[in-house]
Amino acid sequence: MTAPERRSDRRRWVALVVLCLGQLMIVLDATIVNVALPSIQGDLGFTQASLTWVVNAYLIAFGSFLLLAGRLGDLVGRKKVFIGGLALFTTASVLCGLADDQTLLIAARFVQGMGGAVASSVIIAIIVTEFPRPREQAKAMGVFAFVASAGGSIGLLAGGILTHALNWHWIFFINLPIGLLAIGLGLVLVEENEGLGLGQGVDVFGSVLITAAMMLGVYTIVKTGDYGWGSARTLGSGALALAMIGGFGVYESRIENPIVPLRVLRSRSLTGANVVRGLLIVGMFSAFFLGALYLEHVLDYTAVQTGLAFLPMTLSIGALSVAATPRLLHRFGAKQTLIPGLVLTLAGLILFARMPVDATYWPDLFPAFLLLGLGAGTSFMPLITLAMSEVPKADAGLGSGLINVSQQMSAAIGVAVLGTLAASRTSDLLAEGHSQASALTSGFHFSFTIASCCVAIGIVVATTVLRPVRAVEPSQPTTEELRIREGLIADELV
Repeated sequence: MTAPERRSDRRRWVALVVLCLGQLMIVLDATIVNVALPSIQGDLGFTQASLTWVVNAYLIAFGSFLLLAGRLGDLVGRKKVFIGGLALFTTASVLCGLADDQTLLIAARFVQGMGGAVASSVIIAIIVTEFPRPREQAKAMGVFAFVASAGGSIGLLAGGILTHALNWHWIFFINLPIGLLAIGLGLVLVEENEGLGLGQGVDVFGSVLITAAMMLGVYTIVKTGDYGWGSARTLGSGALALAMIGGFGVYESRIENPIVPLRVLRSRSLTGANVVRGLLIVGMFSAFFLGALYLEHVLDYTAVQTGLAFLPMTLSIGALSVAATPRLLHRFGAKQTLIPGLVLTLAGLILFARMPVDATYWPDLFPAFLLLGLGAGTSFMPLITLAMSEVPKADAGLGSGLINVSQQMSAAIGVAVLGTLAASRTSDLLAEGHSQASALTSGFHFSFTIASCCVAIGIVVATTVLRPVRAVEPSQPTTEELRIREGLIADELV
């Protein structure tokens, strides 16, 4: 390897550290909020159903703007998009920390979700293009997944400590130093790609339409606790949300540069992997959102104890992602690694669906958290590999955005549905005279059972739809890969 090649190689790996730092901040925020939810609920007067908006305002904005942001990365340059997203996320985090009422917090969370979407939409695309060979790409993805998982662990502990020692406002202020550091390093170390140019078109209307549809859909689900699932208000707003989604599909099929080009959706691997990922995320977010409420409201855990309780899950995800899973991918292939991971996740959710009112950490909670961690740790990376296996380099930003969309949209809908169903079930049992702890536990059991069914469906889809992909490292780039790198066929692929 020549001296310039060694410098380029070092730059790639240092740039990966910067990308991981940005992702750390985003993941840190996701888990740190879950631990603080009970405190936020008590301080600002949220109901259990409306509390989902603290999570969903972020998730809806995140999922809705990922495609637009990913496409912008392809068009104007991924470094610009990454740095701009970090700046918006960091600013919104400060606003969240300053919030003193429900409306301001939810609005700031929405803006924070936009910033997170813009920053994270291009991270996977940058990694895929910077590390084209399967072996080094798997290693880079492992580092990325480990940092994301470590951020989850840090977030749970930091959320508990900050909420207990100070107050929940400080869980958002922690993003300020991380964001400033990531922005400064990113400006220096991340290399810009040559964008295709805004002349290719940006589908702003499509992004706004799908965002409005998702917000209306989640609002409809959350308000079923007040109006009922069969009420005219619920059915009417739900039908309008579906009509808007249908209109989005029609609009996308007719414009020249849609935010979701149909050619990308024709990829069996990308579409199938995203469906499986979405179903898996419903299960995982049920563990984070409902699990934190169960620990603090039923078992009377403190915020710090809740953060510690989740460590077997988050640490096992990180350990597998950085060490075992890349090796399993290289030896057995993505699909053969994914299926056992999904089965382990299903087993963990089933244990949660049977958790007693007076559960102890051992033998009740620890095995469930560990199984979820083992399952997720061997599932997320194979799903990314499968999803991106057929995506052309020129569409890497769009493919990366679709992967994240499947996560954020599924999380938003899952949290809304499962949180609302749990609250509804709890209210019914309280009205029948059950104790508070018993009613809450039964509500959580009901939602965990539904989450288990989602993961079970994901196993069926993964088994029947996804094709095996084995990570075999080529001895040299193919002619097509060289042409793509030289930018000679970029216009043909978009």
